[in-house]
Amino acid sequence: EGSFLVGYLAGLATKTNAVGFVGGMEVALIRRFLMAYEAGAKAANPKVKVLNNFVGITASAWANPTRGKELALSQINQGADVIFHAAGASGMGVFDAAEEKKVYAIGVDSNQNAIKPGRVLTSMLKRVDTAVYAVIAEVVKGEFKPGLRSFGLKDKGIDYAVDSNNEALIAPYKSKLEEVRAQIISG
Repeated sequence: EGSFLVGYLAGLATKTNAVGFVGGMEVALIRRFLMAYEAGAKAANPKVKVLNNFVGITASAWANPTRGKELALSQINQGADVIFHAAGASGMGVFDAAEEKKVYAIGVDSNQNAIKPGRVLTSMLKRVDTAVYAVIAEVVKGEFKPGLRSFGLKDKGIDYAVDSNNEALIAPYKSKLEEVRAQIISG
């Protein structure tokens, strides 16, 4: 849900009809991030092209900002003007490339908007705090049941970041993003 939503934002914000995705380790979960991002971008802009690369196939792919920057620069050279990373520390290279080439990046997991103010369009948030609080509240009430839980937009387990670093950047798209968020939540 979060990757779709930031993909939708990328599809709205692109001026070149090309956006990018840099994943860390090429694994099924990160491919799902890519697929949702691409679906969101194309839902907002059917003409958009989604370029994608993965840093690598081993755990070191999460900690290679030099390679992250190289991949982002390659996508920028192919026209991408918004790049979403799901690459751990390798994403720092994506932010460097976005700053250098004056395009936008999208962060992941936590609010990364302040890393390169004015260059990070938003960050897709995994609200672990929300999940932890919900479980603690169940324990306190004596209602805890072990098992798998999934938190999404509906229960505020996923979101996108808005703060003083990006509020003006996403202002033109905010009402449309909120409309799409409501559509996702309603099913």
